[in-house]
Amino acid sequence: RLVHLDLKGAAPRAQYLEQVLPLLRALGATGLLLEYEDTFPYTGPLELLRAPHAYSPAELRALLRKARAQGLEVVPLLPFPLQFVLKHREFAHLREVEALPNALNPHKEESLALVKAMMDQVMALHEDSRWFHIGCDEVYYLGEGEESKQWLQQQDNTPEKLCLSHIKAVATCLASSYPTVTPIVWDDMLRGMSEETLAESGVPQLVQPMIWDYAADIDVESKAQLIEKYLRCGFSKVWFASAFKGATGVNQSLTLVGHHLRNQLEWLQVASRSPADVLEGIALTGWQRYDHFSVLCELLPVAIPSLAVCLQALKNGGYSEKVKENVEKLLGMSNLEVDTYMSTSLGTFPGSSILTLVTQVSFYLKSSVDELLERNRYVTGWFSPYHRKRKIIHPIIMHHFQPDAISLLSKWNAVVQDLQAAMEQVFHRCAIEEWMEENVHPSLQKLQQVVDDLDEA
Repeated sequence: RLVHLDLKGAAPRAQYLEQVLPLLRALGATGLLLEYEDTFPYTGPLELLRAPHAYSPAELRALLRKARAQGLEVVPLLPFPLQFVLKHREFAHLREVEALPNALNPHKEESLALVKAMMDQVMALHEDSRWFHIGCDEVYYLGEGEESKQWLQQQDNTPEKLCLSHIKAVATCLASSYPTVTPIVWDDMLRGMSEETLAESGVPQLVQPMIWDYAADIDVESKAQLIEKYLRCGFSKVWFASAFKGATGVNQSLTLVGHHLRNQLEWLQVASRSPADVLEGIALTGWQRYDHFSVLCELLPVAIPSLAVCLQALKNGGYSEKVKENVEKLLGMSNLEVDTYMSTSLGTFPGSSILTLVTQVSFYLKSSVDELLERNRYVTGWFSPYHRKRKIIHPIIMHHFQPDAISLLSKWNAVVQDLQAAMEQVFHRCAIEEWMEENVHPSLQKLQQVVDDLDEA
């Protein structure tokens, strides 16, 4: 049971992750799937890939040491296609399609040299890893570059074969330097391929597919058939990937636990339909962005109750009152809600105050400001945009809503200040800034502007 930490957005400080490790172990995790992207401490020609908040080698070594001490196996994940690499001018010449940083050009020798250089640096910090996740999902635009178009014109060449030859090249690159490490790939590019194409490619002997589906109503029958197909093609083992957050809305700020719990229960059904020796494990994904360029979705501390419920359901083979009580005990919560968003008693686990405050902001900030500015008749009737532009207001009317506006502003400023302080314990400034600009500033600035306009009028 691998907990996926997606570090390409709102990457937590190393100290916070260290605090969470014992909890993950207690909840039933047996490993971590670490998707570093630009938070890995690349050196040499790759140093420009490092984000300003990237982990230092010392931080990572300490984190990996503590994970091992907790009995958590660590699987690194390098997300080929490499959006976070190909967005840089210095690597733009390796794009499949010149204008788009979506896929690596598989025909250039330099592409594979880049892949190898990145793998070597990651493996230098993960010498004891048994698996290495090489991504390979959603490789849009592969086959649309000029060299690929020429390649596809040759007899018997197809987009499927191009994709498989790229996966094979990356997997072989890993195997040649690290023969004891097994590559894992996301399976979405493989699902629609014929058995014959897959079997002939040689890919099934090189990688283990990770079948992902984050829905609350998985088609269990078709998943069982897909596993059988993969086995017939020559894959020896498969992985599943569920989700505990980051899969129900691109800009979602709160996690609906029930959706993710149902997702795990569906995967348990798929597991019960699969041959026992075929399933290597499951990764509980926790996406932080839908891709490198999208906004943040739920922050990790906000989703810890969901992660806890999901891990415990998988560990215990289902969800019951006893499992619920165990989760509440481990999180220090008195009333865990699964089918609605939680609004009270939000626990003592690391980062729980962030969940409390994010819940307040998500539920009430926008609605309270809209209530005042769009549904208060004194504002809409006597201090409309027309009045505000001309700085006109009847003095009596001010008394009807100025105190409310000032009190609402000071209340929300205090909440946001507390949230900022709580977030600083867990996140770097860039993540806090982004979350605030997306989720707080639009409403708070509207409210501040009305208060300022009232003063001027």
